[in-house]
Amino acid sequence: MKKLLVTSLLAAFSFSALAQEVCEGYGPQTPRDIDGLGGENKVIFSLAPPSEQMNLCNIHFHKGAEHKGKEFSLTTGDPSDGYQCGISTTLTRAELAAPKGEVCGGLKPGDTIEMHWVHTSCDVAPGPGLGSCLSDACANPNLRVETQVFTLVNDSSAMDFMAMDAGGEMNGYQQAKMIPNTTGAPVEFLGSTTGPSYTEQKCSPLQVSWSVRPQCAKLDINSIAKWCENNDFDESKAHGIRELVKDKRLLSHIH
Repeated sequence: MKKLLVTSLLAAFSFSALAQEVCEGYGPQTPRDIDGLGGENKVIFSLAPPSEQMNLCNIHFHKGAEHKGKEFSLTTGDPSDGYQCGISTTLTRAELAAPKGEVCGGLKPGDTIEMHWVHTSCDVAPGPGLGSCLSDACANPNLRVETQVFTLVNDSSAMDFMAMDAGGEMNGYQQAKMIPNTTGAPVEFLGSTTGPSYTEQKCSPLQVSWSVRPQCAKLDINSIAKWCENNDFDESKAHGIRELVKDKRLLSHIH
């Protein structure tokens, strides 16, 4: 009996230790709960300049919100699905009507997406992938991601994503035509790149300043369908998500 108890305790300890393992030596990671301000990661770097003083280098989106906030905290029960906007539960029959044709690889009204406008300190033009944010002359840039979570609706009076596409040079910097500014003051923090290839055990090495707007907005699904058919970023469908980073050793403190 004693031997069995010791074996059980050792097994429980080993499982607990394994469950607590996180990647070491990396800077703060993303995505996170933007309402939880605490973080214990000791790697510090300066916040990137405002996006208006940087070059837009990439636009892409994820199906499901990678981040969690009060307005986008619903779950399907599968962590790999990310979070859904609360307003998705109160849509009208008209807003949920199926659009014509397939949208961005299978999106439908009521889905939540998280849009990322990536900005860099490098002197580059917008293009496909995060590689467009670097250059031979600028391999270690400041990076900033402006973020908005949307609920897709079949409604032409909702926000039009074509009005948020790359807009060319403004005041000497490559910029989006528009990024939503009526969905609350962005929560700003230090983090990393995201995507399904990273976990709490496999961290991203890139250092990124984030600005995540805390409120959802409705986006006309027909406008994102049009964008997926033709854009400068070779984006035709949603990216997968990185599951929420919860271990405070991997999070920065939000001031």
